[in-house]
Amino acid sequence: MMKNNDNFVLRNTWYYALPSNQIKPGMMISRIFLGEPVLLVRSQDGKVSAMTDICPHRGVPLSCGRFNGQEVECCYHGWRFDPVGRCTAIPSLVEEQQMDLSRFDVDSYEVREAQGNIWIYMADPDNPQPASEMEIPVIPGFGERSHQFVEVVKFPCFIDHAVVGLMDPAHSPYVHRAWWWRSEQLHEEVKQFDASPYGFTMRRHRLPANGGRLYWLIGGGVPETEISFRLPGVRIEETTIGNHRVVNLTAVTPISDTETEVTFALYWTLPWVGFFKPLLHVLARTFIGQDRTVVEKQQIGLKYNPVLRLIKDSDMQAQWYYQLKREYAKSVAEGREFVNPVKGQILRWRA
Repeated sequence: MMKNNDNFVLRNTWYYALPSNQIKPGMMISRIFLGEPVLLVRSQDGKVSAMTDICPHRGVPLSCGRFNGQEVECCYHGWRFDPVGRCTAIPSLVEEQQMDLSRFDVDSYEVREAQGNIWIYMADPDNPQPASEMEIPVIPGFGERSHQFVEVVKFPCFIDHAVVGLMDPAHSPYVHRAWWWRSEQLHEEVKQFDASPYGFTMRRHRLPANGGRLYWLIGGGVPETEISFRLPGVRIEETTIGNHRVVNLTAVTPISDTETEVTFALYWTLPWVGFFKPLLHVLARTFIGQDRTVVEKQQIGLKYNPVLRLIKDSDMQAQWYYQLKREYAKSVAEGREFVNPVKGQILRWRA
């Protein structure tokens, strides 16, 4: 059973901001994360920074102004700010009007960039904690290589429903009906799960020929997959095919209480997959779009605030997610070490 007190957004943690290639040197992008307006800028030296997208003078969004690669200038009175939000100039002041410009600094956010992804640390304004506790997700074995493919889709729902829907193991026969993915026939699944940092992992296993047909079409060996999940909403699926790897990073970012962004990025070592990027975009949009459509339908029923009843074993991952959320929030509030509530076990379901 899912109770209403599960319905909160985690703070003091890293969220996916946007793919690196969306912001070039000298560019600025206005976004909303967790209901907060954020301005991301990339300086001419290539470094990405983030600040609150509101001028402290008259409240105009700074994104309405200009960015010359070094400073953001407000469109209303020309107040200027450096990439980390420090006020550098107020043009209307005359020479003898000395003023401490630091009084007008804009709040900044810590950001990190790795492997083609930009992450933003969303601190709790009432109980901010340093960002060193939880590291950003990194795909092992790819160094600083960027993803070769990325698709971003907005879901019209609260973050929990997007996360739970994407990790749900029993919906595929009903939501993802496509010849290139799997058949409609149900099969029993038996998987070993283990606790992993801030989440859990489905232990590496061989994909059956009746599931994940797209991997079998690639050829070159029997595909084996390991799937991990970690807070606040990051799913990493690594599939090995012979000597090659295909890794999917799916990151879920709350925009507001009613909108969530899902980023689907792929890394691979297969040299010829790039030729099929146009097809991959079609397949990804179709696949993620099916998840989005069913979540959209779900919102019709959720308007009536029903009690959502979860079962074993197919809903165990959803239950772990809520347990992980509560434990992380409690550990931060109490200033203690996070204790993973997940215990290793075998789960069985039909899908």
